[in-house]
Amino acid sequence: MQNHFALFQLPQRFAIDLTALEKAYHSVQSQAHPDKFVHATGAEKRVAMQWATRANEAYQTLKNPLKRASYLCELNHVDLQTESNTSMPTTFLMQQMEWREELDDAKAGKNTAALDVLESALRAARTETVAHIETLLDAADFAAAAQLVRQLMFLEKFGGEIGDAFALIEA
Repeated sequence: MQNHFALFQLPQRFAIDLTALEKAYHSVQSQAHPDKFVHATGAEKRVAMQWATRANEAYQTLKNPLKRASYLCELNHVDLQTESNTSMPTTFLMQQMEWREELDDAKAGKNTAALDVLESALRAARTETVAHIETLLDAADFAAAAQLVRQLMFLEKFGGEIGDAFALIEA
């Protein structure tokens, strides 16, 4: 079975052209669209549906930096060990603790300005982490990238918590 990059005829690397991904996705989707299989056999319709589903999955994976990085590690036989390896650098853990305290304070004080500042800091950390992951993956250092992918998972989860806090305060 071909991988997601091959499906869209893109180079197998982290840095991808999102416009090319979008065009390739629409091209594959148009070839497998159910309207083209109205008069097809049941088996042909199922195959078309499988292709459409696979294209959707591949597109969602490749357009998201976290999913794309995880997928590249997986393709290169590097287990992210998300369940078994929870070790993180001390500086990263200290930053997480500091941010959590800031989040708790902002929620308690219903302070959206503090949430804005926290969200901005998180966005900067995420951008820096994604850039570092890109460098490592495109240099084929998948083991080192895996550590940063685990950190990015924490950042993404925390971003969701900030979003939840905004929703709670603004409700």
